[in-house]
Amino acid sequence: MIERPLQGIEPWVTLFSESSLPILRHTRRQLEEMEANKEALAARELSLVVLQDPILSVRVLAYIQTQRGRHLQNDITTIGSAIMMSGVEPFFNRFRDLPTIENALKEAPPQAWLGVMQVIRRAQRAGEYAYDWAVWRHDINAEEVRLAALLHDLSEILLWCFAPKLAMDIRRLLAENKGMRSTTAQEQILGFSLQELQLLLCQNWHLPDLLSKLIDDAHADLPRCKNVSLAVRLARHSANGWNDPALPDDYAEIGELLHLSPETVMQRVGAPPELLKSPAEMPASPLEQPESPEAQ
Repeated sequence: MIERPLQGIEPWVTLFSESSLPILRHTRRQLEEMEANKEALAARELSLVVLQDPILSVRVLAYIQTQRGRHLQNDITTIGSAIMMSGVEPFFNRFRDLPTIENALKEAPPQAWLGVMQVIRRAQRAGEYAYDWAVWRHDINAEEVRLAALLHDLSEILLWCFAPKLAMDIRRLLAENKGMRSTTAQEQILGFSLQELQLLLCQNWHLPDLLSKLIDDAHADLPRCKNVSLAVRLARHSANGWNDPALPDDYAEIGELLHLSPETVMQRVGAPPELLKSPAEMPASPLEQPESPEAQ
């Protein structure tokens, strides 16, 4: 467990590239159940399970890129395509008995488990939003957009897994300084932003340029990239509660992207109906509090 910042960004890239990245215990159990019935298993079913786990998703994607020189002519940019390319049985051979996040954090304080699960739930929600909007926009490949949104904050998830104290320090700094940007807090604690780390990891894992571009906030003015960035923003802000002050601007920008009114956007993303009438009283958050590891 890392408690102090490493010297620069490169050691973090090395750490995350050379470590066996942990997945959710629930994901591992689902894979074990599926492997027991793999003869009747479709790649689509398997991909839906993988897409609920950001770390497993990037592991699958990074692995298939290593096969590109021998077998692939084009980039593989979706989990479904990666599984079909590898085959179901080779998939299980490769991703059997992976370490779990719960085990990695067993010596960490309970806040570490809560923190990583909040970010994972946020990533899942971002992927769902991004996919829904991409389908609405008749995107040529909505699965790419979904995957990019799911992986957008992967470096934050990894920080919670490997250095929860530093992740908690960043969260504490933001709580003590209302209005501080997340990147500013990250730079103060780590010496760099997690977006910088994310893009370096994409390069190091040889992820497709297309996905790296979709993840990169610098390209947020492009429609597909904006689809991703707005989904990530909405998931982040709504996780604070449906009364988060940033949400009205999110609804307006999403409406511009989808050519819908802000009110229609609110209905589409699952905001409570009473919000349209009385914004004063709203549910706490669309993301349920995660169960403790012991409860799973």
